Amino acid sequence: MVYFPGLNLCLKINPIAFNLLGMDIYYYAICIVGGIVVALLLCYQSKEKFGVDFNFVLESLIIAIVIGVIGARIYYVVFHWKNRPMALVELFNFRNGGLAIYGGLLAGGLVIFERCRKFKVNCLDFLDCIVPFIALAQAIGRWGNFFNIEAYGPETSNLFRMGISTLQGYKEVHPTFLYESIATMMIFIGLRNLQKKRKFKGQIFYLYLFFYAGIRMLIEGLRSDSLMLGNFRISQVLSIAIFVVSGIMLLKKIKKYTDNEFCHSK
Repeated sequence: MVYFPGLNLCLKINPIAFNLLGMDIYYYAICIVGGIVVALLLCYQSKEKFGVDFNFVLESLIIAIVIGVIGARIYYVVFHWKNRPMALVELFNFRNGGLAIYGGLLAGGLVIFERCRKFKVNCLDFLDCIVPFIALAQAIGRWGNFFNIEAYGPETSNLFRMGISTLQGYKEVHPTFLYESIATMMIFIGLRNLQKKRKFKGQIFYLYLFFYAGIRMLIEGLRSDSLMLGNFRISQVLSIAIFVVSGIMLLKKIKKYTDNEFCHSK
């Protein structure tokens, strides 16, 4: 059972959605795949946006998703191994959790960069086209953590606190998965609207990096299951780096745009 006392909710949670041909299908996988499918369907509405052909977008995203899932698993395993060594067969058990979004974004991003270079497509146009939908997929996919009862923080008494049973007894904790889901949904809505009035190449992409990294930097500080590198929360360190770099790039792009506008207005 999972409780939300502040919202007067009590939910019976089973991580397994159903059994198909003797194989348990987890809600975690359904949320991840569902988020990807919904994002792709909505992305189709933006076909040909910024001069990028949708067939190229679709083909690139399918490849990036496959490589991204592998990257997300590798990232998780590398930084989780010291805490709990895994049997070899468990390394490939994607259905029961154990994916790290930054690993997926980095691996998928490399695929997109290479394909854009190979086929001479402007990478910033491509990224401006797709990143709002990446945020949407994240917002939906985060609910997989809810069904696995993971990605939560320390005890709290706030309105959205989540009551769970742990080995240490009943606790009411920060539902950090919920915070990130709400935040990434807001990023999706904001960036989707901004696509209609983009001022310069890379504007939407750099804003996505800036806002997501900033939010993740704060939320990661609350999580009780962070992946660690020594005494550091590795995803928080990475978030800080991305936040700073994307902020600098954004300021440079804004300055260049305003300088050009000033010159043209003379």
